[in-house]
This record gives sequence, structure tokens and C-alpha cells, in this order.
Amino acid sequence: MEQKGRIWELDALRGLCILCVIAVHFIFDLSFFAGAELTLPAWYAFIQEYGGAIFVILSGCCATLGSRSFRRGLIVFGCGMLITLVTLGMYRLGLAGKDVIVQFGVLHLLGVCMMLYPILKKLPTGAIFPLALCLIVAGYLVRDVRVQAAWLFPLGLTTDTFFSSDYFPLLPQLGYFLLGVGIGRTVYREKKTRLPGTFSESAIARFFRLCGRHSLLIYLVHQPVLYGLTELVMQISR
Repeated sequence: MEQKGRIWELDALRGLCILCVIAVHFIFDLSFFAGAELTLPAWYAFIQEYGGAIFVILSGCCATLGSRSFRRGLIVFGCGMLITLVTLGMYRLGLAGKDVIVQFGVLHLLGVCMMLYPILKKLPTGAIFPLALCLIVAGYLVRDVRVQAAWLFPLGLTTDTFFSSDYFPLLPQLGYFLLGVGIGRTVYREKKTRLPGTFSESAIARFFRLCGRHSLLIYLVHQPVLYGLTELVMQISR
């Protein structure tokens, strides 16, 4: 959306989510790469379990407010493939184990969902929420199912040897995306903020909004920065 037409609370919530992702990944890096023994706070488990779903719901909601969804989906999916290539290169160069490779992470998922949105938006609003619920339930039902066809992993059907350090399969995540679409069509059908007031112009709100508007760029650069900080911590500890 154009700057003047953006809904501030959606940007701010996306900004909060991306900052939580950075915090979780930094804790993970300290444990995975540096071997630090950390006592994980309660919020870590919550964000790890549900933070991704909130991010996907936000993406579905924002899809109803913007335009050129397919084009944006191609860009996001391409960024996801870049992360796959980088993590694969880390493994090939011996910088990390095979389990560092990202095969179908959050950017792959969001890219596919955005590219599917021109088809999904043809569904009537009354069908959105039931279909979303069915996809979410189906995702949890197939979570522990193992198949022989390795190419089914984007759907959530994996083999016994499948691995991915970041994994967001279409089941149940497409359901969360559709849930966001339903929220966008109902709660934000007028395409304006639901939280009017002066707080949106406060320093903290502007900071979160800024992070939210540039969440893709932050996501792409944060892990190399965190990896460098982890290496610095390792050198200092030695």
C-alpha cells in the first residue's frame, strides 16, 4: 500500500513480530553455533510455537489491502530461494552441518501464498473461515505422517530423512494465511485503521511501524549479522 494509505497497527505488529524473530534466532545461534547452555525464557517457547502463525496471518490480512500480490509473491519466494542457496553454501563450505539448510521456510511459504492469492480472493467471504479451519486441522493431522515421495514436503508431508532448519509447510500455514484474508475482508473491509488516536505517532509506535514496513529486508540481513555477533561472542569467550 502507499505510505498514506497504510494501516499503522498492522505495520507495528509486523515490526514487533520481526523483532521477536531476531531475538529467537539470536538465542538459537548462541546455542547452536556457540554451544551456549541457556535457560530459555517462557516467551521463547511461545514465539517459537506461535510467532510464525501470527506473521502468516498478518500477511494474509495485508494481501487484501494491497495490490500486485503475484508479483510480490515472486519476489518473496525468490528471497526464500536465496536463503536456501546461502544455507546450502554454508553446508558445502563446512561452516555448518547439513541441518542448517532451509528447504521450505517462511519466505517460501509467504511467496507461494501471495502467488495463490489472485485465485483465493475469488472465494466468497463465507467460505474463507471454514476452509482456513479445515486446512489448519489437516496440517496438524498430517504433522507426524511420513511418506515415500520426497517432493511432497511443501505440503507438510515429509520422509523420515527430511530436514529443514526453518520449515513452514502449506498445511497448516495456508490455513493461517486464509484466516488473515478473512480478517482483512471483515475487520479491515473499509481499509482503514481500527485503532485511531495519537499513539500511532509516538516514538515507540513509529519504531515498530518502521520495522514492519521493512520486515523483508530485516529478515534477509538479520541472520548474517547475528552469525557475526555469535562469532564475536565465541572469540571473546575463548
